[in-house]
Amino acid sequence: MTAESTERAEVLHEQTFDGIGRVWIRRLVPQHDTGVVHSWVTEERARFWGMGDASPAQVREIYEHLDSLTTHHAFLILVGDRPAMLFQTYEPRADRVSECYDVQPGDIGVHLMTGPPGGTPRPGFTGAMLSVLVDFLLADPAVRRVVAEPDVRNAKAVERLARTGFELGPEVVLPEVDLPEVFLAEKKARLAFLHRKPGEAS
Repeated sequence: MTAESTERAEVLHEQTFDGIGRVWIRRLVPQHDTGVVHSWVTEERARFWGMGDASPAQVREIYEHLDSLTTHHAFLILVGDRPAMLFQTYEPRADRVSECYDVQPGDIGVHLMTGPPGGTPRPGFTGAMLSVLVDFLLADPAVRRVVAEPDVRNAKAVERLARTGFELGPEVVLPEVDLPEVFLAEKKARLAFLHRKPGEAS
């Protein structure tokens, strides 16, 4: 999307950080965002995302499929007008993870990937992005617990979730899923849970 069109996009959540600036969230728009998403998911560092061999057309098809669902959604976190993080939310009962743990009312699942670093590294940048993500999810009073399931081999992601306040759970095997629009291979994952604190404002 152009800078002009992103300014017209619906701002779903917004915060400002010293040294980083304006950070905001909008829905991912497949017809506009395929280029940036494809460039991210096909990098070696994104190998755990499972889309390394996908073409731009396949990436667009996958996110158009997600966009058609009421249970799964994709978003971008932007710093100014630059995309900085991709994340997807889902209702665990409508996802393969439901076969691997006892889903509770108020659970929301999340997949996330930080974009490639741009310019000079900024201390605390990833932490700020995760803070925005968590604040956005917990702004919904119906959400009681955030559930993540990174690949067990992705030690950096597991460690980052733990530092963000997630409680690490068991290792599980997510079953293979084969749909017309998307194929998800069997995945060994580490469950992680972030509970809303008692009395925490929504």
